[in-house]
Amino acid sequence: MWFPLLVWLFTYLGMSVGGDGNVSSTTETTPALEEPEPSSQPYFDNATKREYTAAVGQPAYLHCRVKNLGDRAVSWIRKRDLHILTVGVHTYSSDARFAALHTDGSDVWTMRVAPAQPRDSGAYECQVSTEPKISLSFRLTVVVSKAEILSGPELFVRAGSDINLTCIARHAPDPPSFIYWYRGTNVVNYAQRGGISVETEQRTRTSRLLIARASPRDSGNYTCAPSSSDSASVVVHVVSGERPAAMQSDTTKLAPSLSLILLLSTTSQSSITLPLNTFLWYLLVPFFKLISNFNLNALKKSLCQNR
Repeated sequence: MWFPLLVWLFTYLGMSVGGDGNVSSTTETTPALEEPEPSSQPYFDNATKREYTAAVGQPAYLHCRVKNLGDRAVSWIRKRDLHILTVGVHTYSSDARFAALHTDGSDVWTMRVAPAQPRDSGAYECQVSTEPKISLSFRLTVVVSKAEILSGPELFVRAGSDINLTCIARHAPDPPSFIYWYRGTNVVNYAQRGGISVETEQRTRTSRLLIARASPRDSGNYTCAPSSSDSASVVVHVVSGERPAAMQSDTTKLAPSLSLILLLSTTSQSSITLPLNTFLWYLLVPFFKLISNFNLNALKKSLCQNR
């Protein structure tokens, strides 16, 4: 009698009785909806390199890394004249040396200047078309890289000794991919004879050419040509029977002697005659020969030209 009444009461109160005697609620609750997070704005990678150096005549690259770019555009601007160079992958410059590079899916936007010239040195700006706009400054320095041969423009070597030439690529932003040695217009031929070797250290931008047991046939103009630097040359003289040190100084020692004799000749051009020149020759030659060890034939030729 009381059971139907209890069932009605539970039903009225929105409760139900389970088969196992437990009471469970039949009221359903709606889960709360989470608010969507605001979309992230574009920003620059803090690890982006901003100082770049390039050699004249070589390509220069500026890399701008932008995170969360979305549908915005990246532009490159030259700051000295506020000229827009590129927008996205399109170039807006009449100078064909400028170009924009980008790979789909990448966050790196690159401006290339090829070949770079000294006038390209200066500040550039990577700009993102947000509101307001955000930008990041970069600096490009274009340098003239030149090779230098440490022995100077001329070298005298005694026959039978070694020719040892050292070349350094000065002001090269990056190690050269190669350094070639030429004799005249031809690359030095290692197979031509034994005793020729080259050691190149890219890290120090240095190359050494060694020619063992040199002979007069090895004389000539030698050129060091790094891949990204201006070349340098040296004239090598391989001599027999003379001291190379004396040969190197002949020209230097001869100059003061000639200067004195020419001074005597030019100060009295109107009165100097051939007999006087001959007299000066026999008077001064023994003295200058003792102190200078100069080339007599060269001095005679000079005197004849100034008679």
